[in-house]
Amino acid sequence: MSGASLARSRVLAYGLLGFPLAFAALPIYVHVPKLYADALGMPLALVGGVLLGARVLDAVADPLIGWVSDRFASRRRVVAVGLVPLAAGVIALLRPPAEAGAMWLLLALTLAYAGYSVANINYQAWGARMAPTPRDRTRVVASREGFGLAGVVLAAALPAWLAGEMAAGLAQLALVFVPVVLVAAAVTLRFGGDDAVVPSQAGPRLLATVLRRPDFGRLLLVFAVGGIAAAVPATTVLFFVDDVIGADAQAGVFLALYFVAGGLSLPLWVALAHRLGKVRAWLAGMAVSMLAFAWAAGLGAGDTLAFALICVASGMALGADLALPPAILADQLAHGADGDGACFGWWNFVTKANLALAAGVSLPLLALLGYSPGARDPDALTALAWVYAGVPVGLKAVAALLLWRWRNQMGALR
Repeated sequence: MSGASLARSRVLAYGLLGFPLAFAALPIYVHVPKLYADALGMPLALVGGVLLGARVLDAVADPLIGWVSDRFASRRRVVAVGLVPLAAGVIALLRPPAEAGAMWLLLALTLAYAGYSVANINYQAWGARMAPTPRDRTRVVASREGFGLAGVVLAAALPAWLAGEMAAGLAQLALVFVPVVLVAAAVTLRFGGDDAVVPSQAGPRLLATVLRRPDFGRLLLVFAVGGIAAAVPATTVLFFVDDVIGADAQAGVFLALYFVAGGLSLPLWVALAHRLGKVRAWLAGMAVSMLAFAWAAGLGAGDTLAFALICVASGMALGADLALPPAILADQLAHGADGDGACFGWWNFVTKANLALAAGVSLPLLALLGYSPGARDPDALTALAWVYAGVPVGLKAVAALLLWRWRNQMGALR
């Protein structure tokens, strides 16, 4: 087994930039639709159409951004470049003029998405190469994702603290984001570790070449199936809390438990990966997730304590999903093949596609099974419970079986 050799201060300095990246992502994905539909009075169908177009373009662009990024010698500089349009896009999105319409929304989204993708893909690729040992790669990823979860929790809570009305709170949140990203970027870019890479001169065929690598293809497939399993409950959880548990007022508490448990579990998964190996630790995380959601499928009205415990357990499983798959990818890249940016471009594409597929499949499935928000019919609530909890168990089981089958063919190191 390889011991840790990367200084803790360097690991933390690298991970700090994950905080503002997640801090920006939450309002962009969660609050922007309601802000433009409610506060600015844009038709909901128009807002949805603009969001769909921008998100499709964003996801498709990620592999191309990764390929282009591989042609530069410094990840650090590319990250810095990407943060500029991200900050500008966040301000434009959350502080729109009163007359802002669909074109403003589209341009602001494009600016924010492009900046986020450029910064995040290169930030991930930088982390994959900076760690000298397999254990350090897990520590680096866990640091990044831990700071990211803290950013999500704070961004979720701040708008209500900053102003009594959500639109005003989001406008203040945009102003808070600027110094946050400046400070985090200064620390990470100055103290975050080595970022030197050998520029790749490979053409666009590199995007297809990396997909044909057997170990990367296997990992990406398991990551995709497991990611959809996690995205389905993320899409349906508020319906489940409201109509099955009957605890709409406590939804924020449940979400906070989920994310905080995910962050606090990261050191556990780092230690478990060192002891058992990353693949077996990831399998353990999948088992925790399946047990939690199997329990959730049987809950009913008033089961708030049980659901709180399920949020903690599924949050711990989230920690495994966040820390271990990217660390396995970092192990693969450490073997010497080029195309780090291209790999992380595909990685981000799959992450975004998972969210789209989860919404595109689970919500129509609920409608087909007779559920609509506010339903009280027992059959409709049973359908909601099985989509929220049963579908993730099935998908996670498929991911676990694939991971077990390929457990010695993932290129993972302890």
